[in-house]
Amino acid sequence: MSVENFVVDAEPRADEGKGASRRLRRTGQFPAVVYGGNKPAQSISLAHNVMLQHVEHEAFFSHILDVNIAGKSEKAILKDIQWHPYKPVIMHVDFLRVDENSIIKVHVPVHCVGEDVAPGVKAGGIVTHQLTTVEVSCPAGKLPEYLEADISALELGEAVHLSDIKLPEGVVILELAHGEGHDQSVASVVVTRGSAAAEEEAEAAPEEGEAAAE
Repeated sequence: MSVENFVVDAEPRADEGKGASRRLRRTGQFPAVVYGGNKPAQSISLAHNVMLQHVEHEAFFSHILDVNIAGKSEKAILKDIQWHPYKPVIMHVDFLRVDENSIIKVHVPVHCVGEDVAPGVKAGGIVTHQLTTVEVSCPAGKLPEYLEADISALELGEAVHLSDIKLPEGVVILELAHGEGHDQSVASVVVTRGSAAAEEEAEAAPEEGEAAAE
């Protein structure tokens, strides 16, 4: 897993309300808030173009961030981001203060590995992804950048599930806490038209007329 260090530069914000937010956005900034950690919530402003560059990185959503407010740094995670309904414009961001021992709930990406050697793929199947992120609970200091689902052994028609993911120490997939019935499929290998397996199935299936005669 790669190691990233994201620094978010911010300025304290005193003016609040819709009018103040509109004026702020006209300057190329937008409103945000930092809360939690047994401290009062603090309103801040962020540079929009800089934040757009941050959110292009998948790791930004599953890392402890350094939020630098007028020279004072606080550890936080990105808790929520609000977008304009139809424009690539960030409207508001929430940061949650954390320390190394804080128990946090965060959605982290799921990466599938071993696709190029999976027997089902070699037989002509394709990998379909049912989940690309999963919510986990863990101490902030053990937050994984992503989880890996190994699909290298999948045959045609087989799937890898949440329970098959090897988890780092201290990390719990919240969906599994609800019981076996919530062990969702993460990815599967399915038959495609034109694959050798599909052709074999077609050859083995009786023609409509034959089936009717039988």
